[in-house]
Amino acid sequence: MSSTPKEFHKIWIDQCEATEEIRENFGSLKALDYLVGEKLCSFLMAAESEVLFAAEVPAFVAKLRRLFTAEEIHGYLDYLERTKYLASPELEPESTLDEDNQESWLDNPVLGASALATVD
Repeated sequence: MSSTPKEFHKIWIDQCEATEEIRENFGSLKALDYLVGEKLCSFLMAAESEVLFAAEVPAFVAKLRRLFTAEEIHGYLDYLERTKYLASPELEPESTLDEDNQESWLDNPVLGASALATVD
């Protein structure tokens, strides 16, 4: 009996597939809650300390952008901000990296995932 080891850093692929079914059955808000509010946030936390997870962040976010429109993503992130889920009392909007100090997506994919909030 042969089995291949589970690649936990690739779990986002299955989660994105599940999101499509959640969206069909329960609507976009529930799908966004699942994928962004739960799975992406957990994945980003793992990516902070696990290089294999960090390497998958750009592909995960790219798939997310294919699953949802820019309007849906913006609306959901606004919703999270309004409900204080993303609001951080320690961080003011001005505390983001300035243009001279910004790291590229691939150099720091965890910080780069914040680009999701600026999707066009």
